[in-house]
Amino acid sequence: MTSTTDANANAATPDQPSEYGELRAELATLTTEAFRPELAEIDRLATLEIARIMNGEDQSVPSAVAARLPEIAAAIDGVAARMARGGRLIYAGAGTAGRLGVLDASECPPTFNTDPSEVVGLIAGGPSAMVTAVEGAEDSKELAAADLDGLDLTPDDTVVGISASGRTPYAVGAVEHARAKGALTIGLSCNADSALGAAAEHPIEVVVGPELLTGSTRLKAGTAQKLVLNMLSTITMIRLGKTYGNLMVDVRASNEKLRARSRRIISLATGASDAEIEAVLAATDGEVKNAILAILGQVDGPTAATLLSASDGHLRAALAAAPRST
Repeated sequence: MTSTTDANANAATPDQPSEYGELRAELATLTTEAFRPELAEIDRLATLEIARIMNGEDQSVPSAVAARLPEIAAAIDGVAARMARGGRLIYAGAGTAGRLGVLDASECPPTFNTDPSEVVGLIAGGPSAMVTAVEGAEDSKELAAADLDGLDLTPDDTVVGISASGRTPYAVGAVEHARAKGALTIGLSCNADSALGAAAEHPIEVVVGPELLTGSTRLKAGTAQKLVLNMLSTITMIRLGKTYGNLMVDVRASNEKLRARSRRIISLATGASDAEIEAVLAATDGEVKNAILAILGQVDGPTAATLLSASDGHLRAALAAAPRST
């Protein structure tokens, strides 16, 4: 049992701040942590009014993202160039930021038929942290370095540190370690002049302002991060030839809905009949992109596969090279 004397001896004094004093002072300087006095009695409002306020807050996010489009585009071009050489896109974050990275990575295989190793999400504390907070994991730069070392980083890889505050040690440590290894680095945060931005070659600082609930960065900051991650992965995949126009021609038909969608994509791209679509899918092992090339380029399945391989998977280039019959 701790005595009163012991407790008093360990208490903070005006001349000796508590162990959390420095961190509290740091958080007080962050836009994402700012307190909004005008919302101090939001809990007294009607539910509909709270919903209106929250909806109004969310409407400011797209414009904050728009202000960073040049930085986002430059980062995407860097990612695409490296992935075209066989590199990977790796997200690293803690808490909500880490979960958003894992979510974006996990959606790439079914959407773009990527291998799970091509877009990777790392979250501080490992997979269990997706659903249960892991104490202290976000505070370790060393843990981030160890997680990245487990992936055998190369200079063709890109590491995206994600942190609303821009100060989370796990995210900052991931970017610092990756940069030291020669990988491309991107720092996605929601505060200006962040430590994460300073550590990365491509800082993307989307300043959305204070949250509805003080410090709850799963709100506007989380929405902003999701929008930017959507751009990073989607536009990179467009640059890599994973689409034809706005059609997901590399979609992996792994369930009934996606099998139906794949047939609709072929129909939209070619105007072919249902019977023709089924025949060409059988001749191309169910590959949507190959099927479109076979129809539009008037080639058989093996030739379509050869043309796409020679064109690094870019359907428009493969079509241009197809020896159409006259």
